[in-house]
Amino acid sequence: VQLQASGGGLVQTGGSLRLSCVASGLTFSRYIMGWYRRAPGKERELVAFVSTRGTPFSADSVKGRFTIFRDNAKKSVYLQMNSLKPEDTAVYYCQARIGSTDGYWGQGTQVTVSS
Repeated sequence: VQLQASGGGLVQTGGSLRLSCVASGLTFSRYIMGWYRRAPGKERELVAFVSTRGTPFSADSVKGRFTIFRDNAKKSVYLQMNSLKPEDTAVYYCQARIGSTDGYWGQGTQVTVSS
């Protein structure tokens, strides 16, 4: 199983980025897909996840700014990030899981928001 994340980069406050995660080696439609992040010196935290049926959930810290969605035909999950803030700076990881299992993790993509 591989999860290949991309789309990170350097952006100014208020800017936008779209992260992508392409999965291979698994039956994508069976997996809940999520995005997590880890900022320097902080614990990893959930950003958003999308159910197998496409129902999204977002953490309060990003609600209204970030949107998660999936494309089962492309075996991909996306995180559209708007109105970025410096506190969004982190390494972002995608995850594929079934139920409450730990599942599989991608390699991470760096997002840096300058003030």
